Amino acid sequence: MTDHAAVRTPADTSLSGWYGILPPPKAPEVLRGRHKADWLIVGAGFAGLAAARRLSQLVPDERIAVVDAQRIGWGAAGRNSGFMIDLPHELGSEHYGGSQDRDRRRIRLNRAAIEFSASSADEYGLQKFFVRAGKFHGAATGHGLSALRGFEEHLTGLGEPFERLDALQLKEITGTDFFAGGTFTPGTVMAQPAGFIRGLAQGLTRGLHIFENSPVTSLQTGKMHTVRTAGGEITAPRLILTVNGHLESFGFFRKRLLHVFTYASMTRPLSRTEQALLGGEPNWGLIPADPMGSTIRRIGNRILVRNTFTYNPDMFTSEKQIRRIGAAHDRSFQARFPMLGEIPMEFRWGGHLCLSLNSAPAFGEIEDRVFVAGCCNGLGTVQATLYGMLAADLAAGSNEPMVADALSEPTPVRLYPEPLMSIGVPLKLWAMQKRAGREL
Repeated sequence: MTDHAAVRTPADTSLSGWYGILPPPKAPEVLRGRHKADWLIVGAGFAGLAAARRLSQLVPDERIAVVDAQRIGWGAAGRNSGFMIDLPHELGSEHYGGSQDRDRRRIRLNRAAIEFSASSADEYGLQKFFVRAGKFHGAATGHGLSALRGFEEHLTGLGEPFERLDALQLKEITGTDFFAGGTFTPGTVMAQPAGFIRGLAQGLTRGLHIFENSPVTSLQTGKMHTVRTAGGEITAPRLILTVNGHLESFGFFRKRLLHVFTYASMTRPLSRTEQALLGGEPNWGLIPADPMGSTIRRIGNRILVRNTFTYNPDMFTSEKQIRRIGAAHDRSFQARFPMLGEIPMEFRWGGHLCLSLNSAPAFGEIEDRVFVAGCCNGLGTVQATLYGMLAADLAAGSNEPMVADALSEPTPVRLYPEPLMSIGVPLKLWAMQKRAGREL
């Protein structure tokens, strides 16, 4: 047996807007006592629930258990901006794209994950949380417009459709004249991430057990794998870890995972008068021309602003840090929507991203019958879904050809030694956000 003590457990602070606008959930089923299962999944976000659903298709008569440290949708799965993006989306690039061969494969894989989620939405009646709306890229500066032209050229080379928009067309959609131009791509799904993931979990509980508010305190791997919590334990012969950056908390991929937080604020509901002053369409999502700029979503009578990245190697952000960055959100909001005045933000939160220096995922079989799906490099909704479902295919021995695609990807490389990381990463993030300029 190999012991893997959980040195950290998720401790997400502040209520995310996506979770806060949902009705209160039912009381959780907390892990108590001793249980046995055929399959055990640790982590009930996009990856974990995709793995659970895929296993329920592949081995419908076997016992599947899922355990999560928090409430479903409270953690990282419900703290993103809700974009399920089909196209290349490299956060470190000036215009999101990479090499054409790699990007064609990435598009194919991303779209497979989106279709898997779409079938979940159809099966469990989650269409209101999963809308095929496409996404807008908005540029506020000449630098941003130049980045969009580069992105459009890359899409042309890939044979992917897009629509170029001028400032007036973007204003008709968003209500603001902040943007000088933009690009629309049709394949992105706009999700309400907490609503989707909670609904998916509720649908899956008809055929498997999901335990919430049950942080894992220790993990033993061997002929049988056992996870223990404060109140109970589960033993199973096959284990899938879908805890993203917290793989490192169990001793896996040490010094290979880069822990970053990004932040969002969501307004209180806009009044009818305020909505009339704003104009534009009631639902849309816009990402910045520069990846370090501000993402904006309008969700009916609310607006979300997301920007700013911080390096948090302890995988934790504080209320103080969230409030400080919230002031930047207010400035970004007021620059885009001056007609609304100082609309108060009802929700502010931070969310954990896990990156690797070479943009590689943590995927595969890392010990005998121990499988992992994590390190989604800033695309948690779509890539977590992808690697979660493929981890189930790999573990069950299916003939899914996309497993070979995932296994052919590189693994996360080692981080630079200290103090290069603690000094260099914040400086790099500062420089990239400075480059964004008015796009922020």
